[in-house]
Amino acid sequence: MQTTQKKSETSNVRRASFWGSALIAVCAMVIAMANPVLAQTPNKKLSLDAIASAKLSPELAEISARLGATNSASRTVRVIVQFKQVAANSHLARVQNLGGVLHGRLDLVKAGVFTVPVSALREMAGAAEVAFISPDHKLKAADDLTNAAVGADTAYQSGYDGTGFTVAVIDSGINDTNADFSTVNGSGSRVLYHQDFTGTSIKDANGNTVYDTYGHGTHVAGILGGNGKLSNGQYRGVAPNVNLVDLRVLDQNGGGSDSNVIAGIQRAVALKSTYNIRVINLSVGRPIWDYYANDPLCQAVEAAWRAGIVVVVAAGNYGRLSVNGSNGYGTITSPGNDPYVISVGAMKSMGTAARTDDLIASYSSKGPTSYDHVVKPDILAPGNLVKSVIDHGSTLDVAYPANRVIGTYNNLPDYFILSGTSMATPVVSGAAVLLLQKNASLTPDQLKARMMKAAYKTFPTSSVAVDPVTGQTYTS
Repeated sequence: MQTTQKKSETSNVRRASFWGSALIAVCAMVIAMANPVLAQTPNKKLSLDAIASAKLSPELAEISARLGATNSASRTVRVIVQFKQVAANSHLARVQNLGGVLHGRLDLVKAGVFTVPVSALREMAGAAEVAFISPDHKLKAADDLTNAAVGADTAYQSGYDGTGFTVAVIDSGINDTNADFSTVNGSGSRVLYHQDFTGTSIKDANGNTVYDTYGHGTHVAGILGGNGKLSNGQYRGVAPNVNLVDLRVLDQNGGGSDSNVIAGIQRAVALKSTYNIRVINLSVGRPIWDYYANDPLCQAVEAAWRAGIVVVVAAGNYGRLSVNGSNGYGTITSPGNDPYVISVGAMKSMGTAARTDDLIASYSSKGPTSYDHVVKPDILAPGNLVKSVIDHGSTLDVAYPANRVIGTYNNLPDYFILSGTSMATPVVSGAAVLLLQKNASLTPDQLKARMMKAAYKTFPTSSVAVDPVTGQTYTS
């Protein structure tokens, strides 16, 4: 693995440790100017409208102002309402009395998911018990020589393979009928638990639940913990004997929502002691719409961090997006923008195990993060043209048959090629498990610091990538 910046090891990597003191001052000034409530003097009495405006996300404030009370009477919007404490029934009832329909509680972030009338937004936000209201944003999956390129073979030789530890994979599901997820003796699956948060699970012809209809989560899980049985070990995952918990938050098209992901994180925290979950893998993301302190998705990953779980998140695949000449900077996605998580960008191993020729993947999102200007990503890992477990009949398998790879065990297409920071993320999750197996007392902060400190840090000043389809050139 590689890192874009050098960090010293510390047991307390807190938010401020990722910013220089000058940047903290700038960010604090920007936040004060952007927030009408924070910018007020303590002695000045604030209007209820100003308080409400400060507790509405920019998108909701714009919708409310644009439609007005008259035009918004029949319009509704699905939102996440964060409260100042875990919501009591009276808090939920207040929102419901204003026309809100409750879809579920998200106690991990002191919130509830509602569909509410746009006309009621400002009155809801003005309630003393409400902390912040934001849309229930849509998100999606953040779409070899991988092990050798990150030094995993050295760990195997020392006896580290993930045994005894569990990673919660919050994604499109895991189809564990593939033998690469079997236990050492082949008697069962290392996927210990399945739960669907999308409401779109289906049954196969034999009446069995199909846990992954998109194919993304199965591929991610294979990179993290496949044992390579159907390839005689050639396409083995980074932690080939780790246990997995499958929390499905993406549907057959790779789409989901903030509330789905938060519910998955909430479940992972609840199951931590039951299955010894020490790592969460989130190969998902969506654009950043607000400061991370207001973002319920970021608050959820922070809650998992406080519970002692290492949270590994894809940085995003928008590095080729250049708005007003930005050259892909400022494109990190949420919740990878949160300072507490390990945000992972993608690199190209260039077909060798050596790290001296590695290059950044041109599509890999670049920091700093929007709104907060946090330096990201934290680390880079191989994510380009990665071969992992296929999910036969899934959306991705059907759409991209040319990406199938023949295994060496039975000469069947048991593997699949995908690229993206989604693929780089489980590489880091697997490495985190190996570090924990060596020293189970490591805190999430200590593990993050060690990983960043030990990572290879040399890249060329620049590199050029040519899109094989369009022929367009991108300079990193």
